[in-house]
Amino acid sequence: MTDRIQRRLKIKRGIRTKISGSAVRPRMTVFRSNKQIYVQLINDLSGLTLASASSLSLTDKVAKKELAAKVGEIVAKKAQEAGITEVVFDRNGYLYHGRIKELADAARKGGLKF
Repeated sequence: MTDRIQRRLKIKRGIRTKISGSAVRPRMTVFRSNKQIYVQLINDLSGLTLASASSLSLTDKVAKKELAAKVGEIVAKKAQEAGITEVVFDRNGYLYHGRIKELADAARKGGLKF
């Protein structure tokens, strides 16, 4: 494993000890691969995924930041349909910058509070 991956996993462990999702305020976790971005709203008490979205369903040829923003809008819409207004944001060890920030800003614009 590279130092960068180990660093992210260490940060991730620290974040996960501090935050947890519930049915009222689920955890919004983000996974970022080289090409795609994925978001899940998770109730950690029951271990259920309440809503999810990813850039796999989008076929637009746009920049990764724009894809992340669209995924943020989609997950906010799905959360509203599921009756979720507040979430706990889990950046999963990634820096709050670039695609992660675009996704979070779009989700906030879509009506989620965190």
